[in-house]
Amino acid sequence: MPQVTVVLGDITTQQVDAVVNAANNGMRGGGGVDGAIHRAGGRAVMADCVERFPNGLATGDAGWTTAGLMPARWVIHTVGPRYAAGLGDRALLTSCYRRCLEVADELGAATVAFPLISAGVYGWPVDDALLAAVETLRTTQSQVQEARIVAFSQATFDLVTAAL
Repeated sequence: MPQVTVVLGDITTQQVDAVVNAANNGMRGGGGVDGAIHRAGGRAVMADCVERFPNGLATGDAGWTTAGLMPARWVIHTVGPRYAAGLGDRALLTSCYRRCLEVADELGAATVAFPLISAGVYGWPVDDALLAAVETLRTTQSQVQEARIVAFSQATFDLVTAAL
């Protein structure tokens, strides 16, 4: 099981094997973390998404692409549930974290940086999103050595630190 850590910063600049993208079902970029990763990674990330995911991804699933221009080697894309749109099944949220670890294991990634999936524009309550992340990352069997939660704000960093 991975060691769960937290840092305050920008997920696109993390020196890890893989960064996790909170993507949408279409896998063609978007706002928030998704937009930041596509901007930082450059055209190669989008080209890989188009090639590898012509029909997108289902909610709760994950897949990988190159990280393009980012320092990480891979992006593990996962589609979180849209809480604000009525998809409040926590099993879909925890599936995102489990599937990301499974994909990381397939890639041989030892270090993976995660955002708090669905806690932004998808409206999942932050307190529950971080508990789902910490609990799932701590209890899922994986070869990943470090699962790093990247907090974009000091407030989120403080909440995750308290949960750890």
